[in-house]
Amino acid sequence: MHPREKAVDAFQKQFGKEPRFLAIAPGRVNLLGEHVDYNDGFVLPAAIDRATFLAFSPSEDNCNHILAADFNEQADYSQFTLGDKCDLDGNPLRDWVYYPAGVAWALEDAGLEAKPIVGAFSSNIPRGSGLSSSASVLVSFAVAYQQISGWNIEPMALAKLGQKAENQYVGVNCGIMDQFASACGVENHLLLLDCRSLEWQTVPLSDQLAIVVADTSVRRKLTSGEYNKRREACEEAVAVLKHHLPKINSLRDVDVIEFEKFKTYLPETPRKRAEHVVYEIERGKSAPALLGNGDFDGFGRLMEQCHASLRDLYEVSCPELDLMTELAKDLQGYIGARLTGAGFGGCTVNLVHAQVANHFAQQLAQRYNQKSGLTAEIYVCKASRGASVENL
Repeated sequence: MHPREKAVDAFQKQFGKEPRFLAIAPGRVNLLGEHVDYNDGFVLPAAIDRATFLAFSPSEDNCNHILAADFNEQADYSQFTLGDKCDLDGNPLRDWVYYPAGVAWALEDAGLEAKPIVGAFSSNIPRGSGLSSSASVLVSFAVAYQQISGWNIEPMALAKLGQKAENQYVGVNCGIMDQFASACGVENHLLLLDCRSLEWQTVPLSDQLAIVVADTSVRRKLTSGEYNKRREACEEAVAVLKHHLPKINSLRDVDVIEFEKFKTYLPETPRKRAEHVVYEIERGKSAPALLGNGDFDGFGRLMEQCHASLRDLYEVSCPELDLMTELAKDLQGYIGARLTGAGFGGCTVNLVHAQVANHFAQQLAQRYNQKSGLTAEIYVCKASRGASVENL
């Protein structure tokens, strides 16, 4: 059953009535700009046509009643239990409940009313795959609370509140990219986001191109400790380089020429991490012009350079991701491929000529299974619109 129907059906069965609204919040895939968001760099994601679907209505008893249809678990909380992170009976919230409850908390903390809702949600974004399933849940509840409560703010402001919920309530120190792409997605366009200023623009995606996402079926092993080590190495690189470039505040402020001049002053690990970031930011800045000029192969080379850099300098790849990218290169229609997301498992993103995209996906799945013994889920994605609410 499609998650849209699953969410509506679960609502009807659990709550004995029809939902009034359906919120849809997409996942995202990032084509370029990996591990640069916390270095003030540029990212190039797209919202995809896989999403969280939330069927909902206003609550009649001033409490939130939320059903996770994919787990068949219900949670009940109110604005008075949010601060203690517990349900109406005083029990600690389960992990998944932190996301809807965190959105309500962030809205209330920002002075925006979060009128209680009754809701059931389902998703076809694989969890832990690097396609931002968690961000899509956050954004789906943000637009649902907006619908019920009657206020209206721009999508980027909703994305910031979703990030605040994930940072301060869920406890994951993520950047803004995932919530941004889910809230602000534009059909048939990539989104170029400046992670420092939060200014963004759309980049048309030619109808000659298709995005193929390949899930290795290996779940991310990037622990928060490993992620934090990479952030710390970048900060250490900035601290050392600041002796030679006193005006810099982040690796965003170091251009390639300056880095090459002063990199010998860096210890090996911070040097490798910083080298990835400095060159990846440069790739992100040059990418839109290549697409605009129809230089698809040039863009594909940037994707390949990004993957090699993530593998060798940032060291966040794994054998399955490397295998998936190598197998793609031999297939008809291939333009470029790289790991997407934090790394250590999850997905690759492939840019492919649209007319052979389905055949490409079938061939890649078959060859990956032959080489690895693993079954990959591979699907052709469309760059899709951001979060929305429909009347039912």
